[in-house]
Parts: sequence; structure tokens; C-alpha cells
Amino acid sequence: MRAYEERVDFFMWLQWIADQQLSAAQSAGRDAGMSLGLVCDMAVGVSGAGADALMLGELFADGVSVGSPPDAFNQAGQEWGQPPILADLAYQPFRDMVRAALRHAGGIRIDHILGLFRLWWVPAGLGPRMGTYVRYDHEAMVGIVALEAYRAGALVVGEDLGTVEPWVRAYLRERGIMGTSVLWFENGEDGNPLAPEQWREYAMSSVTTHDLPPTTGYLAGDHVEVRNELGLLTESLDHERGKAARQTATWIAILREWGVLVGDSPCEEDIVLAMHRMLACPPSKVLSATLTDAVGDRRTQNLPGTANEYPNWRVPLSHPDGSPMWLEEVFIDERAARLSQVMNEE
Repeated sequence: MRAYEERVDFFMWLQWIADQQLSAAQSAGRDAGMSLGLVCDMAVGVSGAGADALMLGELFADGVSVGSPPDAFNQAGQEWGQPPILADLAYQPFRDMVRAALRHAGGIRIDHILGLFRLWWVPAGLGPRMGTYVRYDHEAMVGIVALEAYRAGALVVGEDLGTVEPWVRAYLRERGIMGTSVLWFENGEDGNPLAPEQWREYAMSSVTTHDLPPTTGYLAGDHVEVRNELGLLTESLDHERGKAARQTATWIAILREWGVLVGDSPCEEDIVLAMHRMLACPPSKVLSATLTDAVGDRRTQNLPGTANEYPNWRVPLSHPDGSPMWLEEVFIDERAARLSQVMNEE
């Protein structure tokens, strides 16, 4: 019992440190003129060996983890190694988590917000293809998010990518929660890219995300090669390479059509900048650019559906040539300045 109490005290001390740092960062951002300041991220789950499971173990299901079924990008499905949380204690732990995330922030991004509606439960050892959906009380959980955001005067963005039931996005929009639009995935029912004016207004739009390669890597087809190396493809490598090449060619043609890309032989940075200029065309309320795109890093930061197979969240920020980039270098990097200028202009 004594050891348990000491662990709890230690975790509370770490929480206090994080709270102080977030408070200082939010104050610095607002003082510098940022209208929102920080936008915090709420993860879809926690480690079964982490502090949350230790302190609130009865809230997590045993013998299963959450993930997602096979889709166009992750053809083998995903298993995230996180135990699903159970609806217990009148959702008080969930309410506390949302409130804590908004304590020192002007907004919150909810990872895999579809998990407030249903989660793909994967029995231990069977793999994501053998999972099944378990539904949640979405009215209660979305209601908690909306109420806490209203009290904090904060923006809410839900990552509503992947396998989405048709009515879910409309439900979230009606409750003031923005969606997420990523250039590579904004396609119509015919599979072709949507015209920019057809993108959603109430969404945060970006060219890429932390779950995809930086744009230079995507243009080079890195997402195909790394998934092939890890055995995550269900189609042949040649098929996926051809599909990626056609997608890139289609988008370059669209960029030229809209007049944001000129010249006969644009370099990779020209294409990256043109794609971010394209973000000004959709009616989206919020635009986003990644740090990796800003500095020309091409290595994927996170590969969903992997754990030990790929060094997720352990890839250092790098220059275009692959050499590590120090934080101080970001502020004087000419490439980052050019992307910042494009985003500020738009």
C-alpha cells in the first residue's frame, strides 16, 4: 500500500509540473498575439502499463486493445496496444480528462473522435482483422466535450478520418465540433479529388498530418515503401507504387489548373508550397501546417498500426538531407520562413 501511495504522489508531482509548463506556454502565446494559443491533443487511449491504468485500472477492459479495421491506407488494419476505457463512474474520468486538456488551451484536437461513437476492439493475439466494433453512448460523451469546451470558450477539432459512418460528421457539425480535412484524402464518391470549394467549411484543413509522411516523403512514395518493408500492404508493391504515382500526378495537375504551381520543372519545395497555397482555396475555418513540412524533413514521425516495428515518435526532426535539426535552427531556417509566409498570406 505504501508503495502504491508513493507512486500516486510521484504521478501527481509530474502532473503539477506539466500543468505549470502548459500555463506558462499558453500565457506566452497569448501575450505574443495568438488568438487561441495552445491547441492541446487528446489521445484515443493510454498505455496499459502507464499511470492511468495503474491508478484507474478498473476502468479499462482486460484482454483487448483498440485499433481500426483495414482501410485504404492501412490495409492490414491497426492495433494500438491500448486497453479500451469502460463507461463507468458516470463518465467522471472522461470529463476530468477533457477539462484538464482545456485548462490552459484555446482549443483541443480529439484524436480518432470516432471512438466516442464506436471503437474497434481487438482481442489479444488475434490481430486487427479479427476485431469488432463496440458502440459507446456518443450523446453523453460528445455532450461532455461540447459542455466543457463551451465553459472554456475553446475550439474543438475532431479527427474524423478513416472508416466513418455517414451520419457521424453531420452529428458533430451540428454540435459545433469541427472535422479534419487532409488534402490527400479529400475525394468525392467517384474517387477523384474534390474541387477545393467543395471541402468542408467547419474543418481544420492541412496537406498532411503526423500520421502520414511529410509532403516531400509522400510525393516520393515513402508511405508505400515503408509499409511494404513492414509487411502492411495487401496489394502488390508495383500496384501501390502506380497508385501513389497517379495520385501525385493528379494533384500536380490540379495545382497547375488553380494557378498555384507554375513552371515546367518544379522542385519538391515548389510543390509543397503550392499545396499549402491551395489550402487558401477551400472555405475551411482553420488551416494547419506541420513542422516537418516547414523544414523539408521527409521521414514519417508516426506509422499507425505499428509498435516496435517502427520508431514512432522517436524520429528526430531533420534537414532535407537527413541530418538532425536543432530547435534553434528552425527559427532561422529559410525554408521554414517561406512556408510561414505562404500560410500568413493565405
